[in-house]
Amino acid sequence: MTDRNVARKHVQGWMENYQAAWASNEPEDIRGLFTEDARYEARPGDPEAWLGHDGIVAGWLAARDEPADWTFEWKLLGADADTAFVQGVTTYSAGRPTYDNLWVIRFDGTGRAAAFTEWFMERA
Repeated sequence: MTDRNVARKHVQGWMENYQAAWASNEPEDIRGLFTEDARYEARPGDPEAWLGHDGIVAGWLAARDEPADWTFEWKLLGADADTAFVQGVTTYSAGRPTYDNLWVIRFDGTGRAAAFTEWFMERA
């Protein structure tokens, strides 16, 4: 018998680890979130997607946020099989914009993301 809802089982821990990696910007924290061959898309169908551990770490660090510059709130919108749908709000400090986020995360059986796609929109 297989676990038919891998995403729901793993999303809480993964989101906690994602926020920890976002705050630390440590390559090992970032790698720990993803499978070795994962794909990270900053927007759907991104032709410049970050691929594999090295690509994801390099892309993440090039676009890094400093830990004191943001807050993040999220909720699970739903999960089906290995895929979770997360809605978030990223609020930046020092008068920078606030963003609404939608993330689609596809998990492997161990709780790491094999694919991550985000949509983000600046609030008016």
